[in-house]
Amino acid sequence: MPDRGTPPASAELEDLAATTARTAAALVGATHGRPHAVGQKSSPTDVVTQTDLRAEALIRRLLLGATPEAGVLGEEGETTQPGARLQWVIDPLDGTVNFLYGVPLFAVSIAAAVDGEVVAGAVIDVLRDELFSAHLGGGARRDGEPIAVSACTLLPNALVATGFSYHADVRAEQGEVAHRILSRARDLRCFGSAALELCWVACARVDAYFQRDTEIWDRAAGALIAAEAGARTELPCTENDDLVIAAAPDVFDDLWAVVQFAAA
Repeated sequence: MPDRGTPPASAELEDLAATTARTAAALVGATHGRPHAVGQKSSPTDVVTQTDLRAEALIRRLLLGATPEAGVLGEEGETTQPGARLQWVIDPLDGTVNFLYGVPLFAVSIAAAVDGEVVAGAVIDVLRDELFSAHLGGGARRDGEPIAVSACTLLPNALVATGFSYHADVRAEQGEVAHRILSRARDLRCFGSAALELCWVACARVDAYFQRDTEIWDRAAGALIAAEAGARTELPCTENDDLVIAAAPDVFDDLWAVVQFAAA
């Protein structure tokens, strides 16, 4: 078999993801307030702007310049080198609808996977210039300083974040779940960026996050950051109705039970 190359250490991949995300954030931030929608993707509510496309092109160029042997899976572009051991998973603008409307909450997300396992990632809140990052086994950081999940132990005391699908049939079921959460948690929030919501679990800004119908580029970096900060996490699979969840460990089980589509 051909040699697919030995990837850099996970700490190096974290650094590369972080520096690349910061560079892309400068491009995204410079166009804030004057976005141009160029089309839609999976539904009329799932839009793409010229900034998404330009930011992804920049990220691809920087990452492949540093790791030419890698493959890239991006939200806006094709998958390259699917057989490579190192795969970059990128969302150049997580929170595009926020960006389009001028809501000041959107992020750049970059994750590195080696042999199918996410080992490093970075997410930057573009306008706050707040950088979250982690590598496998190395803990999680915000602007270089260690972060940890909240100490919340009870769902009734938990501030929970979520998001909603772009597809109407899934949204209908998600609405029923949201109704249940509102009577069982402290409160429910939807901020429009899965990557940032996962990072906010990591830094105890919210106590938990759950969502269905996300894509891997929405969650890859943020889920690693949350897990490395001490969150209990579960990623989508056939057995959980495509659920991603990250929560303070003592809240996880109660939240998981409430958010099931089949729950009473």
